[in-house]
Amino acid sequence: MNNKAHPVFWRDERMPHVELRKISDARQVCYAPHSHSHWSVGAVTSGASTFMYRDTSYQISAGDLVMMNPHWVHACNPIANQPWAYLMLYVNTRWLSELRYELGLLPSAEWQDIATAVIHQPSLHAQYCDMADCLFDKQAAITHKQQVLEAYLTTLMTQLAEEAPIAPTPTPYVLAHVARHLREHCASDISLDDLSQQTGYSAGHLIRAFKQHYGLTPHAYLINQRIQLGQAALRQGQPIVEVALTAGFNDQPHFQRTFKRLVAATPNQYRTPLLKK
Repeated sequence: MNNKAHPVFWRDERMPHVELRKISDARQVCYAPHSHSHWSVGAVTSGASTFMYRDTSYQISAGDLVMMNPHWVHACNPIANQPWAYLMLYVNTRWLSELRYELGLLPSAEWQDIATAVIHQPSLHAQYCDMADCLFDKQAAITHKQQVLEAYLTTLMTQLAEEAPIAPTPTPYVLAHVARHLREHCASDISLDDLSQQTGYSAGHLIRAFKQHYGLTPHAYLINQRIQLGQAALRQGQPIVEVALTAGFNDQPHFQRTFKRLVAATPNQYRTPLLKK
C-alpha cells in the first residue's frame, strides 16, 4: 500500500476532546457499518465516494462536508475504485454539548442530534481544511489550535442550529436494557440465548427489533463496542496484544482484522499518530 493510502491521526493529550484523521488516497478504504459515541464531521478533499447514513445513501464529492450523530450507524466507501480523499474530525459529545449550550443553541448541556447529514458550502469547507491544517501543524501553539477549533465549531454549530432539531426517538425499555448490557459487558462472551432469556424475546424477534432501532444486530453492536474499547486502550498506548484480550477478542489477529474492518486502519496506525503535536 502506498504512503498516501495510510491514514494519519492527530491527537494531543492537551485537547483530549478531539481527534483528527486524514487520508490522501482512500480508494482501498472500506468501512463496515458502524457507529461511535462521539459526533464527527468530515470534509471530502478530492474525488467522490458513497456515504451511507442510517437508511439513506448519499454520493458525496470534493467540497462536501458530512456529519454523523453519535450512535448513528454509517459507512463511507469508494465508488468503483475511484480516487478520493478526506479529513475526519471526531469530537467528544459532552464537550460539544457544553459548547452548544454556552452559545445559546441548546436549552441544556444535553446532547441533541443534528438533522443535517451533508453540506456543500465552499466557505465552510475551506475553513474546515484550514482548521485541520492548523491541528496538524507541529509549529502551531496549542492555545492557537484550541482557538481555531472552537471558532470553527462555533460557526458550524450556529449555522446548523437554524434547522429544526430532531425529536429523540423513544427507546423501548427492553432494547435499552440489552444495549446497556452489551456496552457494560462487551469484553465478555454474551450469547443470543442469554439475551433472549433476559428479555423474554425469541432470538429472531430480538435481532429484528434491535436492528430496527439501533441499526446493528446485537452481535454487531457488541463487536462495535469492543472496537471502541480497543480504541480507548490504544489511545493510552497499551500494547496491541494486551488490547486485543482486554477488548474481548480471543487473539491479536482476530482483533486486528475486525479493527481494520470497522476503523479502516490497523491498530498500530491508530495507536501511534504520525503527528502528535
